Amino acid sequence: MSEVRREGEGIRLRLEVEEAALVRALTEQMLMLLEGPDEAADPLAAALGISENAARPDDPVLARLFPDAYADDEAAREFRRYTEAGLRDGKREAAGIVLSTLRPGEDVLLDDEQAQAWLRALNDVRLALGTRLDITEEWYDEVAEMDPDDPRFPLYTAYDWLTMLQEHLVRALW
Repeated sequence: MSEVRREGEGIRLRLEVEEAALVRALTEQMLMLLEGPDEAADPLAAALGISENAARPDDPVLARLFPDAYADDEAAREFRRYTEAGLRDGKREAAGIVLSTLRPGEDVLLDDEQAQAWLRALNDVRLALGTRLDITEEWYDEVAEMDPDDPRFPLYTAYDWLTMLQEHLVRALW
C-alpha cells in the first residue's frame, strides 16, 4: 500500500510497484491526450502561446480539462486563444514531474513544488477518468452493485485509489 507523509522539508512518497505502474500508465496516457494541435501558421503567435484556431474541444475529457471561461462563444474562444497553450504546457509539465520522480517500490522525497505538481497531475488524471466513467455523486452505490467482472470495475477502483492518494498528498502538504 502506498505511503505519503510529511518528512522534514518534503513529502515522503512510496508507491508499490503495481501502484507506480498504474500512475505511470495513466500519466503517459494523459500526456498523449494533451498533445495539442500543430500551430505552424504563425511562429510568433505560437512562441507567445497564442493559438490561431482555438475552439472548444470535441473530446469530453479535453473539454473538462479546458472548460470555456465564458458563456459567450466569442469571448470563450478569444480567452481560449490566449490561455490554452499555457494551460496545456502546465499540465504536461506536472505530468513530466510525476514521471521523473516516480520510483516503484522506493521512497521518494518530494519537495513541496514537486508534491504540488503531483497533486495537479493526479487531479487531471482523475478528471479524465471521471469524465470517461461518467462519475456522479452516486458512483459508490453503482460500484457496490457492479459485478467485479464488469470491464469498468478496475477503472472505478483506479479512480477511487487515485482519490485516496490525492487526499493523502493534500493532508501531508497542509
